[in-house]
Amino acid sequence: MTGGMIVRSRPSALGLLFTLRGSIVPRIALRILVIAAVSAAITAAHHFRPGLLPELPATPFTLLGLGLSIFLGFRNSACYDRWWEARKQWGQLVTEARCLAREVSALLPADGAVVQRVTRRTIGFAHALAARLRGLDTAEAAGPWLPADEARSLGTRANPPDSILRTMTADFGDSLRRGDIGEVSFATLEARVASLCAIQAACERIKTTPTPFAYTLLLHRTAWLFCLLVPFALVSSAGAAAPLVAAILAYAFFGLDALGDELEEPFALQPNTLPLNALVRIIEIELLEGLGETSLPPLLIPVDSLLQ
Repeated sequence: MTGGMIVRSRPSALGLLFTLRGSIVPRIALRILVIAAVSAAITAAHHFRPGLLPELPATPFTLLGLGLSIFLGFRNSACYDRWWEARKQWGQLVTEARCLAREVSALLPADGAVVQRVTRRTIGFAHALAARLRGLDTAEAAGPWLPADEARSLGTRANPPDSILRTMTADFGDSLRRGDIGEVSFATLEARVASLCAIQAACERIKTTPTPFAYTLLLHRTAWLFCLLVPFALVSSAGAAAPLVAAILAYAFFGLDALGDELEEPFALQPNTLPLNALVRIIEIELLEGLGETSLPPLLIPVDSLLQ
C-alpha cells in the first residue's frame, strides 16, 4: 500500500455524491452492506411475520446517535491535531534544511568538500527520517546521499537519522579544531542540527503515542451496536426505506470512525496521510540547487489524485 495525501479539485454538487477517489467509502463499504443486509432482513421479517422480532422505540436511538456523533467528533478532532502537528513538524524540517544549507555555504570554507558532505547528509537525513517513520529501510533510503563508508555502517545503527546528525556535528567540530570556523559559527550550525534532532523526536513522539486504545475501541463497538440495533426502531417509521436509512447512518458513523483511524497515523502507508515523499523531494531539489547542480529531480505531483 502506498501512503500519501489525497489532492484533487472539488467536484461538482452531483460529483460529490458519486466520487470514490479520496472517499472513505471503499474502506467501509463492506460494513455498510452488512448493516443494509441486516436491516433488510429485519424489515422483511417485520412485514411477513409481524411480532416475530421486537420493535424498539426511536427516542433512545436519537439520544445515543447524538452522543455517539459528538464523541466521534471529539476523537476525529484529536486525530486531526496529531496529523496537523506532524505536518507542522515536516514544514519546520523543510525550513531548517534550507537554513542549514545556507549557513553551511556561508560559514564553512569555500573549498566545498565539507559543504557538499553536510548538504547531502541533510538530504539523507530527510530520507532516513521518512523511512524510519514509515517502517521502511532507512539505510537504503539515505545511503545514496552519504559517503560510502557511512552508508555501509548506517544499517547497523539503532537510530540511523540521529547517526547522520552525529556525523554532521563531528564535521563541524573538525572545522572548529582546524580553525576554519569560530565558536560562534560552530554554535550557529550546531543549533540547526539540534533543531533537526528536535523535529525527529517530535515525529517519533507522534508515531509512538497513539490515542488511548480503550477510547477507540469503545467508540468502534458503540458504532457497531448502534447500527445493528437501529433497524429495530426504523421498521415501524421508515418501513421499506429502513435499509436505506440504516445504510446512511452506517456511512456516517463508520466513515467518521475510519477517517479518525487514518488521521491518527499521519506517517502510515495509506490515503489521507502525509505526503512524505513529496516533502523530501522539495528538500532534495532545493539543497541540490544550492550546491550548483543543474540536473534536478522533478517535483512530485499527484498521481490519480494521490500525492505520495
